[in-house]
Amino acid sequence: MAVAETGASLFAPLLEERTRLIKVLVRPNESLEAALRRFKRQCNYGGVFRMAKANSWHEKRSDKRRRERRERLRTIQKATRKNDPKRKRGRKRSMRSPRMGRDSREARPSAA
Repeated sequence: MAVAETGASLFAPLLEERTRLIKVLVRPNESLEAALRRFKRQCNYGGVFRMAKANSWHEKRSDKRRRERRERLRTIQKATRKNDPKRKRGRKRSMRSPRMGRDSREARPSAA
């Protein structure tokens, strides 16, 4: 009963996530649209939209673990690709002739 003695709650992390408030003060000579853009940007960076989307439906614990594992693997693979010393840096240019476009049709003699 260490939880009851200290007064801590098992749901404290969940409550802390929900009580995060984003405040935007409108600066002098700032338009409302600019303040709204700043608010939306802070919501985006703070993960408000992501949390709202995640909590809009119930996700089973096993599905959540599976999704998080996939996300971790994707992040690791992306970092591995980015730091790969064998990776080619530029785009490959093909040695093919240019496609038959409008210019090449005009230069061709007509059969008529």
